[in-house]
Amino acid sequence: MIETAPPLDPRVVPDVPDMPTPQVEEKRITGVSGFALLAVVLVLVLGGVALIVLAATGENPAVLAVGIVAVVLGLVLSIGLTAVAPGEARVVQLFGRYVGTIRTNGFRWVNPFTSRHKVSTRIRNHETELAKVNDAEGNPIEIAAVVVWQVRDTAKASFEVDDFVEFVAIQSETAVRHIATSYPYDDQGGPGLSLRQNAEEITQQLSTEIAARVESAGVTVIESRITRLSYAPEIAQAMLRRQQAGAVVAARERIVEGAVGMVRLALDGLAEQNVVELDEERKAAMVSNLLVVLCGDRDTQPIVNAGSLYQ
Repeated sequence: MIETAPPLDPRVVPDVPDMPTPQVEEKRITGVSGFALLAVVLVLVLGGVALIVLAATGENPAVLAVGIVAVVLGLVLSIGLTAVAPGEARVVQLFGRYVGTIRTNGFRWVNPFTSRHKVSTRIRNHETELAKVNDAEGNPIEIAAVVVWQVRDTAKASFEVDDFVEFVAIQSETAVRHIATSYPYDDQGGPGLSLRQNAEEITQQLSTEIAARVESAGVTVIESRITRLSYAPEIAQAMLRRQQAGAVVAARERIVEGAVGMVRLALDGLAEQNVVELDEERKAAMVSNLLVVLCGDRDTQPIVNAGSLYQ
């Protein structure tokens, strides 16, 4: 079953580069069983050595020539023997021309005149360096990410770029910097995306951009995550105070909202149960006193009125 990527958030507009069209694609080859050719090599080499020894004792030039040819042929055929481990592939070239890729695990044999380049197809991690960039609002931030990737097309990885490992590393850091400069660190409750409050959407766009950048190198991105995100040290304290101020304002709003509801319940309860009748002036005084008690950040000191309600 083929897994498909989740749909992009409608607010996310991927900005990916237009990479060149690859000139080569992977072609699978299997080769021949290496054990069968190993047996042939042993027969040729051992038989050739035996003929050479026999010719040397009997002084037979024809047998000597056959023995030498058998040994040389066996040694040449042995060059084509190659072992393919799990999680690896062999890119095969014949005189500079791409022949194909062996992905079959085990002991294989191919044309001995070909060159075989090993390419790892294991899943790899790349963690970008901690980058210091300015966000969309010009605030310096520090950001880093980890990218999980794997070689999908060994031919592209071998021939489309010089070093696909270095290529993935550079393109990943480029994408991280581009994402960091495209959005603010914190949108302060605005309608747009921000790096801190919309981590899932930002991560989704980061994966999309990295995948587009490294696709021409035959690499597929499995996942990417932002591992470090913070303000730069020179403005961290100022931004922390701003966040604290915003938190205090939000908390005060909740406190006032709750206090107004409690005052309303108190007035309605007094009126329904006919505990006391208050005119508008006394109601206003009661509301003021209750709001001071409920919204104050310090304990209040009560004053007991020993006289009448209006004294």
